[in-house]
This record gives sequence, structure tokens and C-alpha cells, in this order.
Amino acid sequence: MEKDKMFNYIKEVLVNMPTDWLKLTTHRLDIYDEKLAKTQFLEEFENLYKKNNSETAALHKLPTAYDYIRLGHPLSCILEWTIANLHKLDPQNVISFQSKTIPILAILRKNLLDNKSTQIVYTDKLPDYFDTELIQRVYGYNFDVKKVESLNDVSSFDGSTIFISQNDKVDKVKLNSNIDFYINLQADLGSVLIVNTNKNASYISAIQHVRRRETISMTPDNCHIALKALIENTSLSPQKSDLPANKNQVTTLLNKITNTNSKALVASCGLSMQYAIMMGLTQFATENYKGKKIKFIVPPNCYGGTNDQARRVADCLDNVTVVDLPVDGDNDMVQSIDTVLNEVAKQDAVPYIIAEIPTNPRVEVPDLKKLQDVLNAKRTTETGTTAIDPVFILDQTFCPDVHFLGEGDKLSTMRAISYASGSKFPSGGLCTAGYCVGNTKTEALLEYIEINLNLCDNEATALQYEILAKQLPSINQRIKNAYKNTREFVNFIHKTLPEAKINFVSEELANEGFTPSVFSLDLPTKGNTAEEKEAYKRRLNLQLINLMITEIPEESKFCVSYGQLKGCYWTVPATSTQGTTKEGDKDYIVRVSVSGNLDLERHKEVFSEFVESI
Repeated sequence: MEKDKMFNYIKEVLVNMPTDWLKLTTHRLDIYDEKLAKTQFLEEFENLYKKNNSETAALHKLPTAYDYIRLGHPLSCILEWTIANLHKLDPQNVISFQSKTIPILAILRKNLLDNKSTQIVYTDKLPDYFDTELIQRVYGYNFDVKKVESLNDVSSFDGSTIFISQNDKVDKVKLNSNIDFYINLQADLGSVLIVNTNKNASYISAIQHVRRRETISMTPDNCHIALKALIENTSLSPQKSDLPANKNQVTTLLNKITNTNSKALVASCGLSMQYAIMMGLTQFATENYKGKKIKFIVPPNCYGGTNDQARRVADCLDNVTVVDLPVDGDNDMVQSIDTVLNEVAKQDAVPYIIAEIPTNPRVEVPDLKKLQDVLNAKRTTETGTTAIDPVFILDQTFCPDVHFLGEGDKLSTMRAISYASGSKFPSGGLCTAGYCVGNTKTEALLEYIEINLNLCDNEATALQYEILAKQLPSINQRIKNAYKNTREFVNFIHKTLPEAKINFVSEELANEGFTPSVFSLDLPTKGNTAEEKEAYKRRLNLQLINLMITEIPEESKFCVSYGQLKGCYWTVPATSTQGTTKEGDKDYIVRVSVSGNLDLERHKEVFSEFVESI
């Protein structure tokens, strides 16, 4: 009876849900409490369920479940809530993934750090992409694999037991006390992980963190399909798509946009792509520079996901270390790279540099000729032998249209790879898929990256390829339109509030092709002490943002993204994109991203109101 009631309610929710639940990649920070991610949404959703209220207006008022759909979203929360209720579990114990491999790796990672044994049990066969030897050798995870005739044959084990099931029905789950983690592989939709028994509750946050950093939640579209199959009691079936044609078109478009001829790899999100790059290069170094230390050289104040992921990889591998690379503000990126590479060369280690151009959030561009010289410089070890040349891994999400890697371009003469987050300009905010390409010197490296992308089952979905195929043809024009609005807004702010410090590219850099649509705003402050001045500025940041999103709610959002098809996004990097960055490296400034489609005059009017109020 309760099951029928729940299914009937979910059925109504799927009919009445806001279109944003399927279409948006980023959600509002002003109705989001990160400490209560998922739980706050589900508490209020459950209240609606008890009242049998599935009206669109009521669903629209629910608080943000997660600020970004790769972390989770309303439909992933509802899918997990439904499965949890069917098995009398807390919804926190059910976690959906787009990847079928990563939930396994999430458990293995925690057990590696906890020095705990793991056995993986299955009845049919392991997924083809699950390479046991590679996971043990490159990722450093230890586990045993065991095939059984049935779930009832799973015996007790001194450690964690992961049971892998390949069912064609979402709710076809049988739990027993000898199984700690039940992973149901959902056809081509992804996977659902169930944390069984209270003794494993400590794993939940660690598993969620892996979903946050190394992959994505099951996409809204796939969650929608899974929920419909669940309430209609039908089997999951492969989704129809013109995948080969879309993949070919996306590759052709990416090569044209980036001026490259390399294989273009497309992942479920930017961080999925970065994880494949990091692990692919780790594998390459392990096999080609045997016994040498690997140094990932990363700006300490860059996007928090990049910073955090790099350190998470290093936590698991004794031969990997993260080296800080100061890149903006009072630091010069080229000089910092030169200093760090000289030190790494002395140690005869493998240097992998991850950097953003322009930098985030200060929007700075280094002298590219000097960068080229520093990266091409020949260095020697302390013993006088030739040092290993670096690989430059460029996050060019801010300016994906700039040519770095083609013949004659500034990063064509050394090993260099470029990648970008797809939820920004590539898709215009319609999907999260990210991509990477390389110059002619990185063909071997891209092969290793592709191996690890496939191992993690983190390739873009069919729908993501379809969206990119439709959106990429207009990317360059959208970038131009957004830059035009951004430059006009920056000039207006400079004139209206000249005391503010604006971080944006110069006209000279724009003429060289760097036309981002993001700028940062360091507002003027006052007070008798440094603490008072900082506190005043932080209050002013929020005052500005709240005014913009209140006065222009249809266009201005308190959100972390950019490159969207319309509107204007506002955030404070220190409290959003730099969430896991060390406190001293955070930027308590306002970051603004402007699209090519917005009422710029209205934004100027409201900003003028803000200036008058202070």
C-alpha cells in the first residue's frame, strides 16, 4: 500500500516537475546550505509527499539539493530516496553514479587509507572496463575478486565486501548482512550504490566526496529514465541515440576550435577529464620513468576541485606529490614555473604542471613567449644528467577558443595538453561534459589518458555528446558576444565606482584573442583595522550580490558557473569554487560572469543603486 502511494506520488512529480530539474547544470547558492546538501531538499520534499502535494509551484520552491548537477540534483535525490524507502534505508545510504567503476574505486580508496581489506564479489561477470591489474598497479588499491553462484554464497569477511550486480530493474536488490556495499549496474544509465548496515555509515561522506571530485552523479536525464522504469515496473533498456555520428562531429568541432589534430577525449565533466589526465600521466610515468617521483605542480588558489583532486591523488600514492605554484596577484606564473621546474629537475622527478590561462579568479595571462621559453628550457639533475621535460596541462575553460596547441602556436613546441569544462561555453550550461586535446608531442600521453577515462567509465554520455554536437558550432560567436557585454559592464563599473579594483584582461590581451566573460571585483572597504576592513568588504560582497539577484531575478543568479546562454552569474570564489582551498589562499572578492544575452542596461541601473547605497 505504502509502495503504491509512493509510486503514484513520484509519477505525479515527474509530470509536474520544473523544467530546470532536467535542463540546468548549476543551481542557486542563495537557497543552498552545503552542510545540508541532499538532506535539506529531501526533508522538504518528504513534507510535500506527506501532504500529497506535487504541484509545480511547490516543487519549484524546494531548496537547492546541490549547487552543481555533477554533485547531485533533485532527480538523483528522489531516485535515491525512492530506492532507500523500498529497502527501509536512510536516503544517505543510497548514492547514484553515472560511472559504473567509480563507486567501487570510492570504497577501495577509503579502505586503502584505512588499511582495510576489500573483496569484490560478483555472480555473472565484471564489467569489461574493470581492469583489476591496472587498478592495483597504478591506483594503488588492494582487493581480492571472487565469483559466486548466488548472493547467498557470500560469506563473512574480515574487511569490506562489495557485491556487484548487473540487473535490468532498478529495485531488484537483495541485501544480506555479509554484504557491506551493494552496487547495481544500471544498463547504460550508470550505477546505484547502497551502503548496507550502520557499521558502514562512516563511508558515506567519503563516497560522496569521490562523486564530487572524480566523477558525476547519475545525470538528470538518466535518473528520470530510471525513476520511470521503477514506478512502471519495466526493465531498463539501452537508449536510442546517434552516438557514433555525434562523437565524430564533436571531435571534428573540437579540433577546429582548438586548432589541433589530436584525438579529442570527452568526459562526463571537467573534473572527470582532469582525473583521467592525472591518472593517465601517472600510469605513463610509472611505466616510462620507473622508480622516479611524480610532481603535480598546481596553483594553491586555483579552482578548488583541481586543487583538491590533485591532493587526493597524492594521498593515495607514495610516489606522487603536489607542489604549490603561485601564479597571480604578486606572483608571476612564468617565474614561479621556472623556479619550481629547476627544483624538480634537481630531484630527477617527473614534472606535471596544471595551470589555468587566464587564471581564476584574477583573470591574468602570463607572457606566453616567456612561458614557452621556460617550458622548453633544458634542465639537468644534481648528477648532471638531462632532466625529464615537463608536461603542461592547461585548463583553458575561461578562453576555450584561444589557439595554444596547433602548429606555430605558443604551446606547440613542448608536451602540452588542453582541457575545458563543458558546462561553460562548450555547452552553454546545458550539460557538464568536459574534453581534452593535445599537441603533436602528446599522442602517446593521450592514449594513456583514454585508457584511464575508460577504466573509470567517465566518458561523456550519449546525450552529452548530442548536446555538444549542437552547441559547439556557435561557441566562438557566443564567446565574442559575451566578451562585448563584459567589457562594457567592466568599463561602466570602472567609471561608476573607480575605487574598486577590477581584475580583467587588458584591451591589448583582448586584441591577442583573450576575450573571457568573467571578471573579479575587489570592492572598496573601510575600517580602522585590517580585520574590520576585511569584514566590511565581505558584507559588501554579499550586499551587492543580493541586490542584483533580488532586483533582476530572471537574469542574475547567485551561482558559480559562466559561459551560459543567457543572464549573469555572481559568486564569491572563497565560499564556492575555492571551497577546499587553504584559507590563506582564498579570494574573498566578487566574481561576475556575463553572457551574450542579458539586459545590460538594467544591470547597470542596479549596480548604480548599489554604489549610491554605500
